[in-house]
Amino acid sequence: MDHGENLWRYADLEVLRPNNMWAGLQTYEHFVDNIENLMASSIYMPFAMVLPATGEAVGSSSFMDVRMEHRSLEIGGTWIAAPYQRTFINPSAKLLMLIHAFENLGCIRVQFRTDLRNIQSQKAMEKLGCVKEGTMRQHTICYDGYQRSTVFYSILDSEWPAVKEKLLDRLVRIQLDNPSDLK
Repeated sequence: MDHGENLWRYADLEVLRPNNMWAGLQTYEHFVDNIENLMASSIYMPFAMVLPATGEAVGSSSFMDVRMEHRSLEIGGTWIAAPYQRTFINPSAKLLMLIHAFENLGCIRVQFRTDLRNIQSQKAMEKLGCVKEGTMRQHTICYDGYQRSTVFYSILDSEWPAVKEKLLDRLVRIQLDNPSDLK
């Protein structure tokens, strides 16, 4: 909640609103109320993506559908301000979240899902090392009435060491290519 104002400044309502989780989002107060309500549930834990140099929050991602009795959760609700997309922000955040899920919480499965139309997100999940499991057709009716088909991906605990190594290598390459990005 300490990052609410920064996140609100970057929130693209046209991107967030069709997702039912953000339905009715119109003002900063609605934004904060929505996050507080979601945080009150035991199945949702949001995280801010913060620039190391400035402390400015430029995006968010969450643990969702937390089912610790099954040692699984979903990483989703991810959005990143346009100027910070395709940078170190998302792979860094996902690395930290996956470390927490697999190494601290003891998860055996972490899932991801996205709208079938969101090719950018699907490519990001595949680049991350997620395994595509399939598509649930007309899975969700969105805020705008669109009948969304959802693509599911996952990482299993047995796959995690290779995914972690790949992510760490990717972040090293990003740092070598753009050292000022990680300051």
